[in-house]
Parts: sequence; structure tokens; C-alpha cells
Amino acid sequence: MNGEPDLLIGGTWRHAADRGTRDVINPANGTVAAVVDEATADDARDAVAAARAAFDDGAWRATAVTERAELLDRVADLLQRDKDDLARLETVDTGKTLAESHIDIDDVTSVFRYYSRLVGAEADRIVDVGDPAVISRVVREPIGVCVLIAPWNYPLLQMSWKIAPALAAGCTMVAKPSEVTPLSTIAFTHLLEEAGVPPSVVNLVQGSGAALGTALTDTDDVDFISFTGGLGTGRTISKVAAEHVTKVAVELGGKNPHIVFADADADSAIDHVLTGVFLHSGQVCSAGTRLIIEESIADDFVAELAGRAERIRIGDGMDPASETGPLVSEQHRAKIEEYVAQGVSEGAKLVTGGARPSDPALAAGSFYLPTIFDRCQRSMRIVQEETFGPILTVERFTTEAEAIALGNDTQYGLAAGVRTSDSARGERVVRALRHGTVWLNDFGYYTAAAEWGGFGKSGNGRELGPTGLTEYQEIKHIWHNTAPTPAGWFKG
Repeated sequence: MNGEPDLLIGGTWRHAADRGTRDVINPANGTVAAVVDEATADDARDAVAAARAAFDDGAWRATAVTERAELLDRVADLLQRDKDDLARLETVDTGKTLAESHIDIDDVTSVFRYYSRLVGAEADRIVDVGDPAVISRVVREPIGVCVLIAPWNYPLLQMSWKIAPALAAGCTMVAKPSEVTPLSTIAFTHLLEEAGVPPSVVNLVQGSGAALGTALTDTDDVDFISFTGGLGTGRTISKVAAEHVTKVAVELGGKNPHIVFADADADSAIDHVLTGVFLHSGQVCSAGTRLIIEESIADDFVAELAGRAERIRIGDGMDPASETGPLVSEQHRAKIEEYVAQGVSEGAKLVTGGARPSDPALAAGSFYLPTIFDRCQRSMRIVQEETFGPILTVERFTTEAEAIALGNDTQYGLAAGVRTSDSARGERVVRALRHGTVWLNDFGYYTAAAEWGGFGKSGNGRELGPTGLTEYQEIKHIWHNTAPTPAGWFKG
């Protein structure tokens, strides 16, 4: 950053092949936060080749599981040592509040701790084949070279969900953070080196997907691609990978319903709906952007919700008084403004927001007011599409069956919330919803020990939990006959 080389390729930090750079913009004030190297396609190909050579060499994949687990724990220790510095970078990069960034670093730490314990507890599975002379084992081995592509909203957290299990499994990798928010990942890669990750096991390039995508994915040298981002890009990656029969796991966002029944605790429901959609200014793949509420309480609930939304303190994430920060960029704010204009034109009732804040102190940043649309219909774009901003749409229902139908009426299926004091109803509804994570009388929480991923067009594969490690492993069956004798099938 700022003159130092930012690409890690084959164990060496270097500048981009064409010396190209990119300005990283602080979205809270529009200033240049840092200047970083912008990799070329040749740089990306070099990174893949380095990861390929390191895996084929075999040293890392042959490293004892206990040593890999110890390395993950060292990484976790360093994350806590540098927690404040990493959190500041995350806030400068994304605009989120410093309090959120500190939570993110703790969550990243927990992911490395979890996979350290999990990989250390792995054991071969013995299969009884009915012959005492035969030892039949099912073992797990690293899948190979992995390309890890993370989004801009949770740069280090999402990358950790990929790097931690990849290292635990014994894979080598090329990591590509979003070109919009690369700062924390660059700093973190230096920590990986300090922790003792061998040269070429982790390679780092940053640049646009348009420039680097083909070099990273259209190749036989890559064995697995993990991508978190938009649906369109995920489709493209999946198509390219299919030509090489490369395994792919993609998490492609969501349009997540938050269903509130009339018997739900009102104070808790309003608080969690508010947090679920406006945390990090709605730039969360699992944000509860669709409020689906029982008709009998809808008017009062929405009115109270709007009043609370108008009192959210918007500001620079570095300001301790701020409760939410800016959108990630001017370009992204323009997209949000287009969605709001579309919602108005389609007949949704704008209850609050729908504009930039009037505070002159916020004029230089990419800020946008929390926005609520009532009386929404499923045909509206703001209900169908992932807006990825501070926009809440409100739909109404009268029966449990209607609530379930509305909750499932989406091409996505990442996450959902249900609020009711009737435990039997709650269980019926959460089991009926086709979403990868469903919260009952809560919203937004996760644990490193439980799988994360979606149904439908929210993607394929899972991160976190035991399955999040399995994604980076191949299954091998070893049949060992300890007392071999002639088969005797052919008599001649």
C-alpha cells in the first residue's frame, strides 16, 4: 500500500506487471485512503502457477495435521494482537462502524480457532467389509489449488471463511479480495506470512473481476473456486469452471424475508427488523430486506419502525456516535437511488427515507437515509431484486399459509427470520421456509460451527461448519488386503 508492493506471488511481494495502481476511496469522505497495486491477467496467471507448483511439490499437503492446526492458532493469536489496526482498515475500506469492524475481527479469529480444532479432530472412517483381512478406510485429502474470491461488504470475514478451511485441509490458493476493499486482506496476508505459512501456499492478487477473472478461473490448473458475490458473476464463473470440470462453491446473495406474526413481542420484533435491514447500511447478503407482516398489526408496526429508522445516527464509521456508515461507493449509491426511483414509479408507498441526508457534514460521503416502502407487491423490482442497500419493503399477510408462500416467493434462498410467540407455529414456518439459515425470534447471528449457504439462486455449496472444510477436501477410499491370495477368477 502507498508505494509498497501489494501482490504476493510465489512467496515474493511485488508490484503489478504493468505498474498499474488503484485508488482506494474512503466512502465516508470521498478521500483517497490508499493506493494499491492493480494486478494484471499475467500477474493472476503467475499466482495460479505458483499455487500449482506449491501443491504439486507436496510439502504443504504432507504437513502433519497437528502442524496445520497449530499454524491456524498462531494466525488467530496475531489477529487478536493486531485487532485494532485491522478494524481501522476495515472501517476505512468499507465505511462500516468501528464497533462492527471489531466484531468482524473477533469473528475471523473464531473461524481460525474453529478449523484448528476441527481438522485436528478428523479421523479416517473405517468400513467393515466383512473380511478380517481387509482394512477399508475412507480418508480426506486436500482438493488442490483453490481460487478464493471475496466480496466488498465483509472483506476479511468472508475471506477468512475460505482461507481458514483451505489451509486446514492442506490446499494452496490464490486469494482475490474485491478491488474496492482490499486493505484489510493485504494486511492479513502479511500476518499469514508471519504465522509461518510457507511460500507460495497463499498468493494474493487484487484487481477487477473483468481483468483477472479469466486468468483465475478458465484454467485446468485450478481445482476449486470459492466465490462470494453477485448472481451474474457467479453464473459466469460456474459456466467457465464447467468447461474444466472444476469444482465450484458460490454464495450469491439473497432477498431475505423477515416474517412477523401478530403475537410476536413487538419491541423485540421492531428492534430486530430495524437491525436486520439497516446494519452496515443494508450491505449484508443476509439482510432482512423484506418485512412480511400480519395485516392486523401492520400499520402501527410500520409507523413505529419508520420513527425508529429516522432516529438512526448516520455518520463516519470512525465516529463512536455513528450507528451506521455510508454506502461503499458513489457508484453503489447511484444504484440505490435507481431502485428507490423504481419503487416510487411502481406504486410502492415511500414511508421514510428515499434521499441523501441533508446534514452538510455528510455531503462528501456516500451516505443514504434508511428507506422504507409499504404496500409492496411481488411484481415490484425492489421486492424481487437484491438491492444491497438501506431499503426495506413491506408486504402484508392474513394467514400462516400466505406468510410461508410469500417467504418462499423468491429466486433466492439464503436466510429468513420468523417472529411469533407460538412455538408450534414457529417450528412449522421455519421448517416450511426454503432458506439456508432461518432465525426464530432472532436475526442475523451465526456461528463458525454451523454451515452457511443458500437454496435456489443463492448458490451452491456451504461455508463454515464441517461442510465448510469438506468443500476443500477430496474423498479417497483405501482398500488394504493384509493377507492377499490369488483371486482365482480365471482358471487358465
